Amino acid sequence: MIHITETARDAMQGIKTPISSENKVKYINALLKVGFNTLDTGSFVSARTIPQMADTGEVLNKLQFQEKKPEIMVLVVNKRGVRQALDFPQVNCISYPFSVSPTFLRRNLNTDEKGSLETLREILELASGRFDAVIYLSMGLGNPYGDDWSIGMVIDKAGLLYEMGVRRMPLSDILGDATPDKIHCIYEKLIPTYPEVDFGLHLHTKPSLAYTKLEAAWEAGVRSYETVLNGLGGCPTAADEMVGNLSTQDLLFFCQHKGVAHGLNPDALYEAAVVAADII
Repeated sequence: MIHITETARDAMQGIKTPISSENKVKYINALLKVGFNTLDTGSFVSARTIPQMADTGEVLNKLQFQEKKPEIMVLVVNKRGVRQALDFPQVNCISYPFSVSPTFLRRNLNTDEKGSLETLREILELASGRFDAVIYLSMGLGNPYGDDWSIGMVIDKAGLLYEMGVRRMPLSDILGDATPDKIHCIYEKLIPTYPEVDFGLHLHTKPSLAYTKLEAAWEAGVRSYETVLNGLGGCPTAADEMVGNLSTQDLLFFCQHKGVAHGLNPDALYEAAVVAADII
């Protein structure tokens, strides 16, 4: 079984031109009809850092849920964000961008590993009993900043999160540098080390390289994937030039070719893709 998280937040957050709350609601409501397992709808972070996400609460209050409601996720980076999320019963999952890379932690969170782990402990304590937690291992598939990096280091960082009770840890390749061989090698070692953990894949990639990377991850045992319709978006704090997300269409093409059931409504997916193209 495959788990698909549609990351509308990642599609929108790096766009400089403001997207109206009305259009965000239209976009996410279209996604709610598709049948995704998880829908990443926004973030509760400083508006100075990610101004595009400043209206996340307003958007959440206008969502129109279908009979099959996906898990609704928002990104937080501190206790304040968790407290904001607690005001919205629509939300049942939070995410946090931990990283194997100290450079990324400085650029993205203005902290170091010790500070990030301390903040994460506070977040998990406050979220306990209300939210499931998805903790990203950003730069888990390689480090473009020149920091020390190895598969053993990724396994060690995953161990730190595991000891804190985290069981969902997508690896992120935010700059699109990971090769199929590296993807397969990392996951085939990581998954057996912590078999209780869902090690998903948050992939930024050129469309021409998506299939071989997906095949490498699938063959290594990855069953959770994060996508964006039309391959839009990217991390605005990771680099000067953003690389697009893995497109939902590319993942579904892969699923069709491999005979993997995904459970998404193709007509609703097409309509949502049109809405996304118009709005973003």
